[in-house]
Amino acid sequence: MVLQGAVQSGHIPVNNYELIVVGLPPIVFTTISGFEDETEAVDLPDRTKASGGNHKPVEFTATSFEHHTAERAALEFWLREGRDPVTPTYKKVGTLIKRDIHGNVASTNSLTGLWIMKKKGPDLDLANEGEPALIEWTFSADSVQPI
Repeated sequence: MVLQGAVQSGHIPVNNYELIVVGLPPIVFTTISGFEDETEAVDLPDRTKASGGNHKPVEFTATSFEHHTAERAALEFWLREGRDPVTPTYKKVGTLIKRDIHGNVASTNSLTGLWIMKKKGPDLDLANEGEPALIEWTFSADSVQPI
C-alpha cells in the first residue's frame, strides 16, 4: 500500500532537474514547465481522427533569475541569434536531466532543434515583499527523445 504524499525510493521529485544547453554556460532555471510531445492528427470524413504521422514541435517555458547577469546575457544573445539576420547556430541541442530522491539520474531527454521564441520580463509590484525578479523564456524544440 502506498501512502499519499509519501516519498518512495526511486521517485523523481519535481525540484531536482537540470537543463544543459550545448554552447551555453550552466544556467539555473527556477522552473521548467511540462511539455507535450504530440503527434499530428487528421480529421477523417467519418468525423474520426487518425494519426498524421508527424510530431509537432514542443514548446515549454523556463524561468531564470534576472540578477544572474552572465546567464541572462547568454540567453539574450541566444534569443537574438534567432532574429533577422538568423544565424545558422540559433538552434541548439539540450539535455533535460531529472534525478531521483537519492541524486541518481532517473530520466534523461534530448531536445534537438532547441531555440528561444520569446522573453517575458518580471511583473513588478511595490507591494511585493522582496521575491526575486524572474525572466520567463519560451522555448521550442523540434523533438524530445528519451536517452
